[in-house]
Amino acid sequence: MNYPSINITFLGTGTSSGVPMVACDCPVCQSTDPKDQRLRSSILVQSPKTTLVVDAGPDFRTQLLRQAVKNLDAVILTHSHKDHIAGLDEVRAFNYFQQKPMELFATEATLDRVKMEFDYAFSEHRITGLPSINLNYLEERTIFETGDLQVEPIPVWHMNMPVLGFRFGDFTYITDANRIDDASKEKIRGSKILVLNALRHEPHVSHFTLKEAMALADELEIPQAYFTHISHQMGFHQEIEATLPAGRNLAFDGLSITL
Repeated sequence: MNYPSINITFLGTGTSSGVPMVACDCPVCQSTDPKDQRLRSSILVQSPKTTLVVDAGPDFRTQLLRQAVKNLDAVILTHSHKDHIAGLDEVRAFNYFQQKPMELFATEATLDRVKMEFDYAFSEHRITGLPSINLNYLEERTIFETGDLQVEPIPVWHMNMPVLGFRFGDFTYITDANRIDDASKEKIRGSKILVLNALRHEPHVSHFTLKEAMALADELEIPQAYFTHISHQMGFHQEIEATLPAGRNLAFDGLSITL
């Protein structure tokens, strides 16, 4: 497949609580620097013919409005945690304006959770105004297509929970991981840009630290890595950025990349 040009926008780069965190008085949460203000992690992927998002957390409505997203062809989910699926009800607007169901891609386990969380959307006794969602079941190791985009799932581990990252041509996106098997590393290898979660500096049971994420990007010889799913414990964006080597950067909300 001759991969189309794509534009990636970071809709959110924060961890499950976002930054600032509710009720927190730490210096990062009180920062007025826009790059220290992080909504829940999600990206917008746009090609000449297709627009999709990866994950739709609690800030999904705000993110869509902020980026003025008028059309959306699909939502792809990495896993079923609340900070990655809680905003799915917002697809109702696209149902109305596009006059068709929203295509949702995820593993069976994730879609089962979606059906539980949004049971009203799949009820036999539907009323008008409910979200309309077409479920597409993904196999962890099967490449799939949506519009003119070919997407390769990359299985990773979020402690003991299987999670999917996704590769779009030369761009790979992985969030909520702390371990990646060798077979998945080979799927990532050769990417020009890799996005990895980097929660903070201190070790965490289910997320990479900044040091661990940088080491993995170096191991796979990735030219450019961006780090996302960042907590307030990481520190100020500008101060951390100043310590990073070339080709290694913290992502921030609104960052746009074209390949």
